[in-house]
Amino acid sequence: MLSLRPIRPSDNETVAKLIREVMTEFNCVGEGYSINDPELRDMYAAYSRPGSDFYVLTSDGDIVGVGGFAPLAHADESVCELRKMYLQPAARGKGGGRLILERCLEGARKHGYRRMYLETVHGMATAGRMYSRYGFTPLDGPLGNTGHSSCDRYMIHDL
Repeated sequence: MLSLRPIRPSDNETVAKLIREVMTEFNCVGEGYSINDPELRDMYAAYSRPGSDFYVLTSDGDIVGVGGFAPLAHADESVCELRKMYLQPAARGKGGGRLILERCLEGARKHGYRRMYLETVHGMATAGRMYSRYGFTPLDGPLGNTGHSSCDRYMIHDL
């Protein structure tokens, strides 16, 4: 059974490993991808800041997915960014992505955000379809300055 909870300090190593594995699976390595973000060293601390939340998806106590949101860097303060939403291959197709996304949308609204932005790659097609089903619409280019210059798909959602 899948369940969702906020990240804990003890999750940091497992969360970083999961993110690195999924990013590598989709060949999202090298300059301009979130696999290189310094926050991977301490995700708990990075998402303990105001206006941010991060969740882990568990199955039988094991972390099988992650995702969160935070203010979008160098953008209007009414815009947050969906960040680092990834699931292990064995956890996909079981509703975990929806659980994470719905919790993030709900949390963003509670924090007073009016829009949620995301960056991804076209290779993550299943995720892209899910974002579209939830009302995310394509943008021609990036918003803010995330440092993820290798992403090739940008979307926004009115909360």
